[in-house]
Amino acid sequence: MATIDGRPAQYGITLKQLRDLMEHRGREGVNKVTEYGGVQEICKKLYTSPSEGLSGSQVDLEHRRETFGSNSIPPKPPKTFLQLVWEALQDITLIILEVAAIVSLALSFYRPQQEELVFDDDETSHGWIEGLAILISVIVVVLVTAFNDYTKERQFRGLQSRIEGEHRFAVIRQAEVKQVSVSDIVVGDICQIKYGDLLPADGILIQSNDLKVDESSLTGESDHVKKGEHFDPMVLSGTHVMEGSGKMLVTAVGVNSQAGIIFTLLGAAVDEQEAEIKKMKKEAKKQRKKKSLTGADDDNVTGNSHMNSPAPVPNKLNESQDAKENHVASAPSSGDSHKKEKSVLQAKLTKLAIQIGYAGSTIAVLTVVILIIQFCVKTYVVEGKSWEKNHASHLVRHLIIGVTVLVVAVPEGLPLAVTLSLAYSVKKMMKDNNLVRHLDACETMGNATAICSDKTGTLTTNRMTVVQSYICEQLCKSMPKFSDIPAHVGNAILQGIAVNCAYTSRVMPPEDPTELPKQVGNKTECALLGFVLGLGKNYQTIRDDYPEESFTRVYTFNSVRKSMSTVIPRPGGGYRLFTKGASEMILNKCAFIYGHDGRLEKFTRDMQERLLKQVIEPMACDGLRTICIAFREFVPGKAEINQVHIENEPNWEDEDNIVNNLTCLCVVGIEDPVRPEVPDAIRKCQKAGITVRMVTGDNLNTARSIATKCGIVKPNEDFLVIEGKEFNRRIRDSTGEVQQHLLDKVWPKLRVLARSSPTDKYTLVKGIIDSKVTENREVVAVTGDGTNDGPALKKADVGFAMGIAGTDVAKEASDIILTDDNFSSIVKAVMWGRNVYDSIAKFLQFQLTVNVVAVVVAFIGACAVQDSPLKAVQMLWVNLIMDTLASLALATELPTNDLLLRKPYGRTKPLISRTMMKNILGQAVYQLTVIFALLFVGDKMLDIESGRGADLNAGPTQHFTVIFNSFVMMTLFNEFNARKIHGQRNVFEGIFTNPIFYTIWIGTCVAQIVIIQYGKMAFSTRSLTLEQWLWCLFFGLGTLLWGQLVTTVPTRKIPKILSWGRGHPEEYTEAIAIGEEKFDVDSDKKPRAGQILWIRGLTRLQTQVIGGELQERLIPVPYSKSSTDQAVGQNHIRVVNAFRQGLDARYGEHSNTSLAEVLRKQTSLSKRLSQTSSIEYADNIPDELTIPEIDVERLSSHSHTETAV
Repeated sequence: MATIDGRPAQYGITLKQLRDLMEHRGREGVNKVTEYGGVQEICKKLYTSPSEGLSGSQVDLEHRRETFGSNSIPPKPPKTFLQLVWEALQDITLIILEVAAIVSLALSFYRPQQEELVFDDDETSHGWIEGLAILISVIVVVLVTAFNDYTKERQFRGLQSRIEGEHRFAVIRQAEVKQVSVSDIVVGDICQIKYGDLLPADGILIQSNDLKVDESSLTGESDHVKKGEHFDPMVLSGTHVMEGSGKMLVTAVGVNSQAGIIFTLLGAAVDEQEAEIKKMKKEAKKQRKKKSLTGADDDNVTGNSHMNSPAPVPNKLNESQDAKENHVASAPSSGDSHKKEKSVLQAKLTKLAIQIGYAGSTIAVLTVVILIIQFCVKTYVVEGKSWEKNHASHLVRHLIIGVTVLVVAVPEGLPLAVTLSLAYSVKKMMKDNNLVRHLDACETMGNATAICSDKTGTLTTNRMTVVQSYICEQLCKSMPKFSDIPAHVGNAILQGIAVNCAYTSRVMPPEDPTELPKQVGNKTECALLGFVLGLGKNYQTIRDDYPEESFTRVYTFNSVRKSMSTVIPRPGGGYRLFTKGASEMILNKCAFIYGHDGRLEKFTRDMQERLLKQVIEPMACDGLRTICIAFREFVPGKAEINQVHIENEPNWEDEDNIVNNLTCLCVVGIEDPVRPEVPDAIRKCQKAGITVRMVTGDNLNTARSIATKCGIVKPNEDFLVIEGKEFNRRIRDSTGEVQQHLLDKVWPKLRVLARSSPTDKYTLVKGIIDSKVTENREVVAVTGDGTNDGPALKKADVGFAMGIAGTDVAKEASDIILTDDNFSSIVKAVMWGRNVYDSIAKFLQFQLTVNVVAVVVAFIGACAVQDSPLKAVQMLWVNLIMDTLASLALATELPTNDLLLRKPYGRTKPLISRTMMKNILGQAVYQLTVIFALLFVGDKMLDIESGRGADLNAGPTQHFTVIFNSFVMMTLFNEFNARKIHGQRNVFEGIFTNPIFYTIWIGTCVAQIVIIQYGKMAFSTRSLTLEQWLWCLFFGLGTLLWGQLVTTVPTRKIPKILSWGRGHPEEYTEAIAIGEEKFDVDSDKKPRAGQILWIRGLTRLQTQVIGGELQERLIPVPYSKSSTDQAVGQNHIRVVNAFRQGLDARYGEHSNTSLAEVLRKQTSLSKRLSQTSSIEYADNIPDELTIPEIDVERLSSHSHTETAV
C-alpha cells in the first residue's frame, strides 16, 4: 500500500463526503459528524491530531493539496494587451476621427474626370498624407492608453497579492502554533480561531469558548450565530468571529469551501450571462431587420436597451432596494442609508469634467457649423458655383477640424493623471508602511482635517509591561519577590493569570539574547504573563495541567464586558472561576480581598473608595492601565465565607450571578510607553492644521496622562477630556436620540474621549463628518484595530487599520493598513495625499492653459481664416504631449515637507484656486496674443509668405509652421510654470529630484524638432531656418518671464467667482451619479462625447480596481450588511442574493450599483452594450439585465432553504 510520509496515501474520507458534510448546519451538522464517528474520528481519517496538528512536512502538505485542493480561488485571467487596445478604440471621439480620416483618405484618391486638367497633379497627390497621419496618431494614442491600462492592471494585481500575502492565520503544526499564510492552509490543519478573525476555510469545531460568528456574508442574516461542538459545529470560510475563541479542523479549502462554491457559481453565472447577452443581441438584430422590412415599428427595441437582456425578472435588483440594504447593520443609530460618497477629489473632478465637456462640445460644434456656413456662402452664393463632387472633401476637412477641437478640449489626460499619480503614490507609500487598499483613500488623506486615533498600539508602543502591583495591601513599584507573597495568594495569582489568558498569548524568548522577549498575541495578556515570568515562575507548566479542552466555561473579552473569565474544575470537586479586567469594573464585583499576610477580609464600600483614591488613581495618572485579578470558588461540600456551596452544576448562562461576589487577588499597573516618534508626528499634524483626537477604552486619568505626553492636550488649554458616559449625556436629547446641534457644541473642543464604546466612536466620527459648523467641512480619518471598530472605519473618509494588532474584520473595513501600527506613518500618508492633490492641480493648471489656447485658436482661426491655424495632426500631437506625457511628468513629483506647513483644503475648497486661475488666464492671454500676432502680422514680421487664405490643397507654409512651433514651445516652457501652484517664484526648485520630468521634457523637445524639420506633409509643417527657430524659442522663454509677472498680481484682487470646481461633493454626486438616472442608456438624451470620454476616464479607474479585486481576493467578505431583502426569493437569485451583501459592501465605496451591476463590472462584456465606453462599467447596461438561472437547488436544499447557500 502506498504511503506518504509514513502514513497510508488513501484518506479515510473523500473530498465529496467532506463537501457534503459541510452543507449541513445546526443539529443536522452534529448528527452528520456523529455518523462519521465524531470530530476525533474525522481527525484520524485525515491523519491529523487535534492537539499536535499536522507534521508540516512538504510531502504531506503537497499530497493534501493534490487530494483536497489548495486554499486559493483562481483569479480571472487579466485582460490581454490586445483586449485593452480594442477597448481604447471604443472611445467615441477616436471613432469619429478614424471615420473622418478614412473618408478623407478615400476622397484624396477620388478624382472626378473633368477636374483632371484644373489641378496641378503635385498638390492633390499629397492629400492622402493627412488622412494617414491622423490614423497613425490615433493608433499612437490608443497604444499609449492601452499600455497605461495594462501597467495599471498589473500594479493592482501586485497590490492585491500583497494584501493577500499580509493575511496570515494561526495553525497548529508539530504541536506548535505557527502563523501561516492563508493560501498555505490545507485540509486536516488544526486552526486556532479567535475574536476578530476572518475564517480562511471551512471547518468543524474541536473545542470552543463562547463562540459567536457573523455569517451575514453567506446567509444575509445579520444576527450573530452561536457556535459550539455540541449544537452547531460547522464554521464557514468568509465568516467573521465576533466573540470567543476555539479550535477547528479544516475540512474544505479554496473552491470546495462554501465561499468558494459561491465564487465558482458566480463565475459560471457571469460566463453564462455573457453567452446569453450575445445571443440576445443577435436576435435583436434579426428582429430589427424584420421590422425594417415589414415597416412595423415597435417601441420596445430602442437601439440595444431591452432586447439584449434576458427576460426581465419582476423584482429586479433595483437602486432603491440597494440603498435600503447598504447601511451598516452593526452601526447603531445610523438610520440613514450610508453609502460611501465619491472621494472628495473625484467629486470635484467629475463636476469640472462635465463643465469642460459641455464647453468643448459646444465650441467644436460651433467651429464646424461656422466653417461649413462660410464655405457654402463663399462657394455657392458669392462665387455662384454649383455642387461639385470634390466639395465633399472640404466638408470632411471641416468635420475633422471640429473633432480635433473636441479632442483638445476634453482633457482625457486627467483621469490618467489621477491614476498615475495615485498608483505612483501607492507604490511609494508601501515603503512608508502604508498599504493602500482603496486608491482614492490616498488622496482623501491629504484633505484630512481631523484624525481620531486609538491609543493602544498607535500612539503607544504596544509593548506592555507590569510596572506596579498591589498585592495583600503592599504597593510595589518594582517586581515583587514571589517569596514575599503569601503562598496561597501567590499560587492563585499564578493560576489566575496562566489559565485566564488566551492560550494564543505567549511570551517567547528573543532570538538575540540582548533584545527583549517577543510578545505574541494580546499584549495586555503578554504583560501579565511577563509578570509571572518576572516572579520566577513558568506559566506553561500550569497551562499543561489545564489544557483548553478541560475548561468548563469561558466568558471571552468583549467591549461590553471589558473583562474575561474562565471556569475550571477544582481538584477537590466543584469549580473555580478566574476573572481579570478593568480594575473599576472588577472591584465593583468584589466582596472580599486578601489583606496583610494573606488574611481574607470583607471588601467594604469605603475600602473600595480608599483603594481607588490611593492606588488606582495614582497609577492611572502615571499613564498606567490598571488590571484587577480576582477569583471565586463553587464547592460541593462545606463552603468558606468567600466560597459558594453548590448541589449541582451552576447555570453558566447566568453570567451576572456567576461573575459576582469575587475575591480580589491583586491589582497591577501596566505601562504602555508612548512611541518616541509620536509627539513629533502629532506636532507636525497640528502645524498642518489637523486636529488629533484620542478615542480610547482606557480610563480617564490614563488617557489624559498619555494625551499630555503625546501633546494632544497641552496644559492650561481649554480642551475637553471626557468619558463616554458624559459624552452621551451631552449629545443626546431627552428621548435618547443623538442630536447634531448638541454634538456640534461638543466636538470642536473635544480632544480625549475615554472609556468609550465602539458606538461612541462611530457617533463621534459621523457627527464630525456631518457637521456644518466649519466653513470647509471636516474630512475625518480614523484608526482602529478591533472588530467593533468596523462601523467607524467604514464611516470615516479614510479608515486606517493596524497591520499587526488589527483583526481581519478591521482590515476588511479599512482603506489603508498601517503595516507598522505607527501613528507617524499616518503623517506620511497625509503628506502623500496632499502631494497627489497637488500633482493633479499642477496638471490641471498646465492642461487647462493649453486647452483654452488651442480651442480659442482653432475657433477664431476657423472664423477669420476659414481654416484652423493648428492642423488636426498637430493638435493630436499637442494633445499627446500635454495629456499623456505631461500627466506622467507632473504626476510623479515627490512630496516635500513644505506640504505639511499649509492648512488642509477640506471638502468644499475649489479644485482650481484663484491663484491657479490667475496663472491659467494669465498664460492663456500671453499665448493667444503671440499666436494671433503671428497669425495676422507674422508673415510681414518674419518676412515669409502668408499662409492665410491658402487653397485647400496647398502645401504647408512656413508661416503656419512657426505658429505651431511657437505654440508647442510656449506649452513646453509653461510646464515649468505649472510645477508650482501656490504662487512660489522659483519654478525650477527641486527639478532634479524628478528624473521622469526632465527626461520627458527633453524627449518632447527632440521630437518637436524632428516633427518640424522632417514632418513635411504628414504634420503639415515646413522646415524652419535658424532665425525662425530662435523666434519660436524666444516666445517660449517668454512664458517663464511672463509667469513671474503673473505671480506678482495679488491673488486677493481676483474675484472669487473665478475659482472652479467648488461646492459640496454631496450636492453633485447625486446629480452626476455616473450612469444612473442621468445618463440612462434608454433615455433619449444621450450623453455628449465629451461627457462620455470623461466619465469613461473617471470610471475606468474604479472599474479596474473592482474588476481586479472581485475574483482575486480569496474570500472578499466585508463587514456585515443588513440582511438581504427576502422578497427576492426566486431560485436563481438565491446565490447571488447571498453573495450580494458581500459585493455591495465591498464595492459600496466605489460605486452605488446593485449586484447585477457589480457582476457586470466583473464580466468582460466584450460586446459593448452601449455605444460609448472603453472599459465596461455599470451605467451602460440596461437595468433589466438579470442573472440567469443557476441551479442552486443542490446547494440550498437543506434545513435553511429560505436563506441562500
